[in-house]
Amino acid sequence: MSERRIENHDVIPAALREREQWVCWREEKRDGKPTKIPVTPGTGEFASSTDPETWGSFETALAYTDTANADGPGTGEFASSTDPETWGSFETALAYTDTANADGIGFVFTDDDPIVGVDLDDCRDPDSEDVANAALDIIERLDSYTEVSPSGTGYHVLITGDLPDGRNRRGSIELYDTARFFTVTGDHVDDTPTRVARRQDALVAIHREYVQQTDGDGASDAGQRDAGSVQSETPGVADVDVGIDLDDKDLLKKARSASNGEKFERLWNGNTGGYDSQSEADMALCCLLAFWTGGDRAQMDQLFRRPGLLRAKWDEVHYADGSTYGEKTIERAITTTSEFYDPDAGDDSTSSSTSSGGATFDADGDESDRTHAYLVEKNRLLTERVDELEARLEQKNERVDTLEAELEQLTEERAARDRTTGETEDTHTGAASENDSETATPSLWDRLVGRRSE
Repeated sequence: MSERRIENHDVIPAALREREQWVCWREEKRDGKPTKIPVTPGTGEFASSTDPETWGSFETALAYTDTANADGPGTGEFASSTDPETWGSFETALAYTDTANADGIGFVFTDDDPIVGVDLDDCRDPDSEDVANAALDIIERLDSYTEVSPSGTGYHVLITGDLPDGRNRRGSIELYDTARFFTVTGDHVDDTPTRVARRQDALVAIHREYVQQTDGDGASDAGQRDAGSVQSETPGVADVDVGIDLDDKDLLKKARSASNGEKFERLWNGNTGGYDSQSEADMALCCLLAFWTGGDRAQMDQLFRRPGLLRAKWDEVHYADGSTYGEKTIERAITTTSEFYDPDAGDDSTSSSTSSGGATFDADGDESDRTHAYLVEKNRLLTERVDELEARLEQKNERVDTLEAELEQLTEERAARDRTTGETEDTHTGAASENDSETATPSLWDRLVGRRSE
């Protein structure tokens, strides 16, 4: 049923296909906006970009997405045991059994691979195929495998390299290297390589020019030519450290008394409930710490080492640039936190959800949304599964009733046939006995007559 079926599988670079980091996705509307929900190949259950158990191979994801469109098996409609129009061949039924309702496939980025994804949104007219100058500049400089996004309004560029420190998103440009998935369409852009090339220097330059710099820093000439399509006014990492002068004791007191203080307290005590992994819980706490410390890395690290979430992994080197897991988590928490506590904003003890500008802010909003989305999707999928199993059970019960009726009919037919056969055999046996008597009598008479004659 997918309208985004990949016709030429070989166009997907082997560097991606050979990794078992694939999920499927289904598009649904959330709050009126289309959202791509990751699903596990083969089961249709909610997938997580941080849980390898929910991923599969490229072939498995592709087979699960490419649902057959044939009549009968392949439609998913209710079949009848008396209507041949709803039946199909063994091969068709088997193929449909191994598929499900998914709109496409996606590749998951992890810390264990060198692949970086560059997402360029809202830069392509799907009708005229006109492309924004900034997007063209980025695609040409990265010079790696590039394809059109599912919506047709953007591009995905895949390279190998190390994502530079600092923020990873600005306006319609996003850079990912872990804990996210990229939709993969196979709609390869002509004149771009068919392989995932290493482009570290280009990545660093593009990150600096299009993502890291603020408007005041000045962008590249190409960026200025089309600034509207690739810029946002969100401050960069250079603007983060606002120098909030709070000692640890005062900071913790304010964090605990804020409107989301209960959440802070749970994370501080090492409770990871509601998160797909401890890494997500680590990030959630770091986002809260980033808000209260004003992005002070040293104080964030010092505070994180005190609560229940600390583990040996915090100081382990996990990145090619020598960064530890803790350093990178703090860095990413700072870059994803857009508002910070301002002690001069008035009532500073009520909530860490209010910034100096009055805008609402939830340092853990993304995680809460993901958790809610996960639970809603999980419940929906479980409900569908129950309905499916009940429908199958009803079909099987109908089939059992049909077989029992057929068995009863066959039993009656056999009994009747046995009775008919028995009567026929009795008739034949009687006739044979009479014939034997008749045959025996003349023979005896002949002998008697013969004797008398003699």
